[in-house]
Amino acid sequence: MSHFKELLRSAWDAAWNSGEIDALDEIVHPDYALENAGLGHSSGLAELKAQIHAMRAAIPDLHTTVETIIVDGDDFAIFWSATGTFAKAFGDVPPTGRTLQAQGAVHGTLCDGRIIRERVSWDPGVEMLADLGTPGLGSAFESARVSADTDETDSGPDAEELKDFNRKFVSGVTVVTVQDASGQPRGLAVSAYMSLSLDPPLVVICVQKTSSTYPALFEAGYLGINILSHVQRQIVDRFASKAPDKFAGLSWHPGPAGSPLLEGASASVEAEIKERFRAKTHVVIIARVRHLEISDVDPMIYKAGKFYDSASLAEI
Repeated sequence: MSHFKELLRSAWDAAWNSGEIDALDEIVHPDYALENAGLGHSSGLAELKAQIHAMRAAIPDLHTTVETIIVDGDDFAIFWSATGTFAKAFGDVPPTGRTLQAQGAVHGTLCDGRIIRERVSWDPGVEMLADLGTPGLGSAFESARVSADTDETDSGPDAEELKDFNRKFVSGVTVVTVQDASGQPRGLAVSAYMSLSLDPPLVVICVQKTSSTYPALFEAGYLGINILSHVQRQIVDRFASKAPDKFAGLSWHPGPAGSPLLEGASASVEAEIKERFRAKTHVVIIARVRHLEISDVDPMIYKAGKFYDSASLAEI
């Protein structure tokens, strides 16, 4: 099988490192199928070529290395690593400009000396996945797609029923802030916030991809989360708007890592972004709290589209 190994290394290098994707024709069987180990998604050679092209477009200096090839009869395994700079958009995921690293494995089956089946998995801890906005496990060849897609024909509540349900939930009001690549402060009002754990101190926010702050959140390593106080009602409208400069005339100060923290907030944290997961129209961001500030001012309350002063709440 030394001949197969040589062909595999040559075709892999040509396709992934030089963009010569047709080199795969020499080692792939006509009935080839690729299985995504993380999502259960299968694709053929045409999809594989398109996905290699998309990844190389997003990471122009992408370089992959086949570390080890093991062949046992018609079964084989490939262990690989990759590095590159996320310089251009990957699907609808904005570039971060960061150097990314990844590693993973391919397990497959041969037929007549060609690859007919492959199953690909990533190391779930690699940073390339997080920066590309993909799930923690996914195909090495999977283009930026929504992992949370479901069958649109599935039965369930309609939008109005779901809104009625959400109106029963009472929450605080937060403004998520970030410093963009040019050093300018950016932010948006976010209702989808929660504390994930205390040890380690993790928090979660959910941001709509159409937000003007969305690209900056992919470029940044840190973000600020400000729980608004009951006297900051006008700030909600400001950060829910499309205003070009939401910080004009607003008092704020940078956290230790530069994230804008709003003066007068009930509480603020600065957190290091650890994971990003795409969920249809939104991105879920998990971050580790590195700095916090707490005031004595009571927070604002949001319920059914209206805002309330939490200081007047009656204890049950």
